[in-house]
Amino acid sequence: MKSHRNVRLRMMLGVAVIAAAAALTLTFNAEASTIGTSGASYTHQTAPTRFVDVGGARLAYRRFGQPGSVPLVFFQHFVGNMDSWDPAVVDGLAKGREVVIFDSAGVGSSDGDVPVTVEGMASYAIGLLRALDIKQADLLGFSLGSLVAQEVAFEQPALVHRIILVGSGPRGGEGMASLTPEFQALLAKKRHNPDDLLLDVFFTPSAGSQAAGQKFLARLHARQEGRDLPVSDKVAPAQVAAFAAWGRPQANSTDYLKQIKQPVLVVDGSHDIVHYPINSFTLEEFLPNSELIIYPDSNHGAQYQYPERFLTDATAFLDRKD
Repeated sequence: MKSHRNVRLRMMLGVAVIAAAAALTLTFNAEASTIGTSGASYTHQTAPTRFVDVGGARLAYRRFGQPGSVPLVFFQHFVGNMDSWDPAVVDGLAKGREVVIFDSAGVGSSDGDVPVTVEGMASYAIGLLRALDIKQADLLGFSLGSLVAQEVAFEQPALVHRIILVGSGPRGGEGMASLTPEFQALLAKKRHNPDDLLLDVFFTPSAGSQAAGQKFLARLHARQEGRDLPVSDKVAPAQVAAFAAWGRPQANSTDYLKQIKQPVLVVDGSHDIVHYPINSFTLEEFLPNSELIIYPDSNHGAQYQYPERFLTDATAFLDRKD
C-alpha cells in the first residue's frame, strides 16, 4: 500500500511541476555577471540575474533596492523560481531596503543537485549570504522557503536580524508529514490554463479572493525579458522529500524554536490548505519573540491577496527599532 501511495504521489507531483513551471516561467535571457549589488534604479522587472559559486553549485540571484540597509533575503516556495515572487511585494519592500532573491541549488537558473532536506537547502542559503559578503540579513521565507529560513536562523543566529515567515509551520507540524490531501487534490486536478493552479492554491474560492488572484497573475508576468529558467522535473520530488523529513512527527519537535531569539513575524491565510493555520499558531506559541497576523478569507498566498496590507505590516515590522 505504501508503494502504491508513493507512485500515486509521484504522478501528482509530475502534474505540479508542469503546471507550476508553465505558470511561473516563460523564457530565459539572464545576464551573467560577477558578484555585486545592483543599483537602486533596478526593479523586480529589470534587475539582472547574476551568479555566484556556492558549495560547488552556481547559484542565480538578483540583488537590488536601497544599498546600505540590512538586506532582506527572500526564500521561495515549492517548485518556485525567482520569477514566482509578486513584483508588488518585492518592489514595495525594495523601496526602503536592499533585497536579494535567488534560486537554490538545482532550481531555475541555478545548477547543482536539489537538496532533499531543509538542512541541505539552508546550507546553500548560508553559503550564498557569505559569498555575497552579507554580514547580517533579514529573512522572508514563504512556504518551503519559510522552513529554510527557520533553519538558517537556528544554525547561524549571528547572520539573522529579523524574520518573516509566511504560510509556514514548525518541525513535526500538523499535516506536514506529507502534502496535505487538499493540496494533493489540487495538484492532480486537470486544467486547461496552468495559471489556475495558482488561483486554487494561493487564493480561496470566494469572488473577492479570486479577483485578487487575477490581479496577482497579471503582476506575475510583468517581467518579459531575462526571465528565469523553468524548474526541472527533478525539483518537486526532492522538495517533497524535504517537506516529509521536516514534517515527520518526532518527540520535542518544537524545542528548536526556543533557540530562535530574533523578532519573528508569522503571517498566514485563514484558510491555508498547504500548511494549516494551526501551524502558524504553534510557531507564535514557541518562538520567544514573535507575533502572528492572520489575513481573512485567504489561502496559502495571503500576502499576494493583500499586498498593500502585507507591505504595511512587513515594513513596520522590519523598520521597528526594538
